[in-house]
Amino acid sequence: MTKNKELFLINFFISMFTFGGGYVVIPMMEKYFVIQKNYLSKDELYELATISQTSPGAIAINLAVLVGYRINKKTGAIVSGLAGILPSFIILSIVSYSYSAFATNPMVNGVLRGMEAGVAAIIVDLVITMFQQIAKKSQKVLLIIPIVSFVLNYFFNLHPMLLIAGTILLMLFLLRDSGGEK
Repeated sequence: MTKNKELFLINFFISMFTFGGGYVVIPMMEKYFVIQKNYLSKDELYELATISQTSPGAIAINLAVLVGYRINKKTGAIVSGLAGILPSFIILSIVSYSYSAFATNPMVNGVLRGMEAGVAAIIVDLVITMFQQIAKKSQKVLLIIPIVSFVLNYFFNLHPMLLIAGTILLMLFLLRDSGGEK
């Protein structure tokens, strides 16, 4: 099977069966692209996930495109992006066509509530995994930044853009003091 075909099938499958956004996609991509196919290292995937989170657009699509590019350059990026978008397009087309039947169906509402709980658990697992990855780095300040950012946003309602700008400035300052080394 060609890499583009694999990229399409894996990204289509991930997009079709993951609910909850980009953070839920990361463990699935790790399973297929890092563990099963060995196309990326865990560190590479998390670096791409970080870039996809800071780029405009949906995290899941950004990550699919970046992973596709890393694995098979431009064609990999295009194939992965299309595979990531296509399931949502199909599902939303079906739902919008028959919205009234879905909106009032108690079974559909129950399934959606159950999926919310599952997504929350997956996100908590991802946060723990990301903290473990950060802990392996030499700069322990990286462990403090997410905690301080959470406190400033949640308790003091500081806008996320200010937190991102502050983090960028802090990291530039730390890079300058360390002579440009990571």
